[in-house]
Amino acid sequence: MPIAADPVPEIAELRVLLAEREAELAAARAELIGARLQIEQYRAQLAVLRRMQFGRSSERLGEKLDHQIEQLELLLEDLEEGEAMARRAPIQSRGARRQPVRRPLPKHLPREEVVHDPGSVCPDCGGTRFSRVGEDVTEVLEKIPARLKVIRHIRPKLSCRACERIIQAPAPALPIEKGRPGPGLVASVVVGKYLDGLPLYRQSAIFRREGVEIERATLADWVGHAAWWVAPLAELIGGQVMAAPVLHTDDTPIAVLAPGNGKTRTGRLWTYVVDERPWQGQRAPAAYYRFSPDRRGERPRDHLALFRGVIQADAFSGYEALVRAAKQGSRGPPAVTHAACWAHARRKFYDVFESTGSPIAEEALRRIGELYAIEAEITGQPVDRRLTTRQASAVPLLNRLHDWLGAQRRRLSAKNALARAIQYALARWEALMRYAGDGRLAIDNNAAERALRTIAVTRKNFLFLGSEAGGERAAILYTVLESARLNGLDPEGFLAHVIACLAQGHPIDRLHELLPWNWQRQPARMAA
Repeated sequence: MPIAADPVPEIAELRVLLAEREAELAAARAELIGARLQIEQYRAQLAVLRRMQFGRSSERLGEKLDHQIEQLELLLEDLEEGEAMARRAPIQSRGARRQPVRRPLPKHLPREEVVHDPGSVCPDCGGTRFSRVGEDVTEVLEKIPARLKVIRHIRPKLSCRACERIIQAPAPALPIEKGRPGPGLVASVVVGKYLDGLPLYRQSAIFRREGVEIERATLADWVGHAAWWVAPLAELIGGQVMAAPVLHTDDTPIAVLAPGNGKTRTGRLWTYVVDERPWQGQRAPAAYYRFSPDRRGERPRDHLALFRGVIQADAFSGYEALVRAAKQGSRGPPAVTHAACWAHARRKFYDVFESTGSPIAEEALRRIGELYAIEAEITGQPVDRRLTTRQASAVPLLNRLHDWLGAQRRRLSAKNALARAIQYALARWEALMRYAGDGRLAIDNNAAERALRTIAVTRKNFLFLGSEAGGERAAILYTVLESARLNGLDPEGFLAHVIACLAQGHPIDRLHELLPWNWQRQPARMAA
């Protein structure tokens, strides 16, 4: 009879292995928790930098902030990917962690059903007769890779047997004469560059991976043709925008290659936005962009030469000079009135509070927050109701805020940062109060800042514009793409539709039919 081996050594070895595994798990847990804390820290830093980005006061600071934000984005991306990999291991943190909310997949996406057959034989008894008691459905979001295809336009030639005349359908109208790209491909390249921040040389590399050689110069030619096709439509959008009674306006820097010396200088892209949805206005939303080689005050004066109404803008001296000129040149009410932006005024106090923790700055933020709470309640309501609510609720708060700011200003040195923030608001108080007396106006200029956000994000990818003509071209394309987006359209699909229509000879006297808000009203075209 064999003698059983002594189990004691095996138990001791297992205990050692178990202790080592527990130590490894504890170290992994600590590492994971540390990574999460680091991610939250970087997210907080990123939020601060983004707020500073929209409140910056110099180009050098703007470039530095863009670089820091880009680096933090990449660092967060790497850390979050690492955390996702770590979560694959069977390690559960003892501390409570907020789980992301799983939203249902959009209903408009096409569905493909895959039925998993459990078999026709019972594994226990071998039976073959079953009754259905239910089913479990798991929806998985998948992507079908975009693929290029070749469309062959075949035009048969027919000879008449009676007279021998040859007939043939005319050649299809294409966006580029003797060129190969279809409207959808041209639109994809344009959207890739101006909305997705993909420079043309990168798009050329992507096509190469798909086995199609398209040189960067060829892609540039396509973009130039696209801007030429839609330039009249952009001009028509601009006319509609300038006819509105209220405009949001702002500008953003963009580098432009200076001819001859290989260096860049700073140009400007200006936006003029109409958005009457917060007060149930009848005009469709739209954005009109203009390019200028500098930021001199004469630029907005030229852009707004035919405008009559209220501009909602920051405290740029060019806008204030425009209003003064309008007052001096007319005996009646000024042609252009300036409504200042409370977001800019609030930002001054926020910066002081973040850097010093000042209780006075904190109190200013609280009072301004009360004004924004009123706006949240009346957004989307008619003009008269907005005006009534503001007169009853906002005006008393504004009057008390003005008196309080004046009292605080008298206590502070002029060199104090908080005093400068207070003075910024008091010096523009009439313009800051203007929104409370007009239900059409907004409390801030965020509509224009949102319209420039895409440019701010993408400009660092294509580095600079090659010329002033490139700036004009960008303004045309941004006008069409952003106006489509504001009207709830897919910018790429809309641009492809417009280019196709114009290439096929759409009458110029019916160009208004191609405006985003008119195209939106035609469901059949959208479905097509």
